[in-house]
Amino acid sequence: MANYRISGIWKDTNSIITHYAFHTVTDTGTTRATKKTKAQAVALLEVNSNSAVTWIWNYSNAVWKIGETVQVINGNNGKYLRSSPDNKLTDNLAHLINFDWIAP
Repeated sequence: MANYRISGIWKDTNSIITHYAFHTVTDTGTTRATKKTKAQAVALLEVNSNSAVTWIWNYSNAVWKIGETVQVINGNNGKYLRSSPDNKLTDNLAHLINFDWIAP
């Protein structure tokens, strides 16, 4: 069983999420981000004992905070990750930090 936190995303030129920044929660803390493709992220979270939440930077307090549970959804164009369906601000993890300009 593994618990993950997802702190950011990478998008292609069409603004489609292609990668996620995954952190593993350990007994001593949380690991640095590992860049996972959409397929890798879906495979990790399709394992029944694995789970993930969004990890959101709180700019006001300069700390990370736990966000919403992340689910694998089988949509019309294939599987993808989603948080808080029907919430326009956080649906589909597009609200997370865009790492395109930080780490290619």
